[in-house]
Amino acid sequence: MPETSQSMQWVSALSTQVSLEAAVQDLVAQVQEQLQSQPDLGLVFISAAYASEFSRLLPLLNEALPLPCLIGCSGGGVVGTPPASPAKEIEQSPGLSLCVASLPGAHVHPFSLTEADLPDLDSPPDAWAEKIGVSPADHPSFILLADPFTAKITELLQGLDFAYPGAVKVGGLASGSGFQRQSGLFLDDTLQTEGVVGVALSGNVTLEAIVAQGCRPIGRPFRIAAGDRNIVLELEECDDFGGETQTPLAALQGILQDLSEADRELAQDSLHVGIAQDGFKEHLQPGDFLIRNLLGVDPRIGALAVGDRVRVGQRIQFHLRDARTSADDLETLLTRYRSEHKLAEMAPIGALMFACMGRGEGLYQKPNFDTQLFQEFLGDLPMGGFFCNGEIGPVAGTTFLHGYTSVFGICRPALN
Repeated sequence: MPETSQSMQWVSALSTQVSLEAAVQDLVAQVQEQLQSQPDLGLVFISAAYASEFSRLLPLLNEALPLPCLIGCSGGGVVGTPPASPAKEIEQSPGLSLCVASLPGAHVHPFSLTEADLPDLDSPPDAWAEKIGVSPADHPSFILLADPFTAKITELLQGLDFAYPGAVKVGGLASGSGFQRQSGLFLDDTLQTEGVVGVALSGNVTLEAIVAQGCRPIGRPFRIAAGDRNIVLELEECDDFGGETQTPLAALQGILQDLSEADRELAQDSLHVGIAQDGFKEHLQPGDFLIRNLLGVDPRIGALAVGDRVRVGQRIQFHLRDARTSADDLETLLTRYRSEHKLAEMAPIGALMFACMGRGEGLYQKPNFDTQLFQEFLGDLPMGGFFCNGEIGPVAGTTFLHGYTSVFGICRPALN
C-alpha cells in the first residue's frame, strides 16, 4: 500500500559560494535542515563557472551527503531554492543546486546510455526497455540529462517514445563554458562526458510536464500541400482541402501585410514555424504546435526551409517570439495546468525547470522571471534545474528536443 502524499518530501537547496567545497557544505547544511525522512533521489546541477572542478563535485557531495541515487549535469546557469526564499535563477556566475526527494512507495531506477548502447530504431520496444531496465508495464516517468555532442538525442527520444508511449519525459542537454566541450554528466559516483544519464520513476510518483515554447501565432493555419524533407513547397487553406495552393512565401507575405508595424519589425529576426502535432484537433491553441526555426527562404520558387522534417497534410502556422509573448505563453499554460489539476487533492511536492540559455535575464531584462511566474501560479514549490543547450519535453504526447523553451517537470504522488 503506497504511503500517503504527506509522507513524500522534496527539498531544494542553492549555493552561490565561489569555492566548490564551501558550496557543497552550504547545500548539504540546507538539505539536512529541511529533510525529514530517508532520501531516495538527488538531482545536482552545477554552473559552468566551476568547469575546471567538475571531477571534484561527486567525491565532495557523496562524502558529505550519501544518496541512494544521484544524477545531474552542468549548465550555463542553475535554478534552485535558497532557505526561506522563492526559487532563483543563477546565470553567468557560480551556482550549485541540489534537489533531494523522499519518495515512499516509489521506485527510482537510474540508468546511463552511450551512443553505442542505443538499439537500432527498427528494434522492438523490448530492446529499449532492456537497455533502460524498466518495464513499460510499470508506467514510468523519465528525467533525462544528455551530452549535446554524443547522445544522439533525437534517436533516443524516438526510441523511448516507442517503448514507453505516453510516458512523460523531461530534461535537457548539458551546457558548459562557452563553445568549449566542457559539459559534464553525473551518475552516483561517476563523472561522464558522453551519452545520457537519467532516472525512471514509477510506483507512487509521477511527473507532469509544462512546455512553454514562448511563441504566439500570427495569421491563420495552413495545410502543407507539397513538401520535401524539411522544405515546404506549397500551402493550401485548411478549410479548402484540394483547392488552390500558394507558395509559403506568398502566404507569409499576405500575413505580414496585416501585422502591426511592431510585429513586422519583430518578424525580421523572430519568426518561427509551428507544426501542429494533432492531425485531428479542430481548434488549435497554444501547446498544440511544435515550434521550429524558419531556416531560410528561396525567393525563386517561394519555398521555405524549416528546422524539422515536414510531411504533406500537416498543418502549420507562423509564430513570433519575444519577451512579452514568452511571458504570456507561460502564463497561459500555467493557468490551464492549474485549472485542469486538482492541486489540493494530490498536491505537487516539487518541480524541475529546464530552460534555454536564450531565456532568463537576457530575454526578460529582469532576473528569475520564469521561476517567479511558475510559483505565482503553483505556489512556493521547491524547485531545481539548469539552463540548457536544448530542452526535452512533450508536445501532444510526443517527446521533442526544443530551443528557446522552458520545460517544467512537476513531481507529485501518482494519481490512482
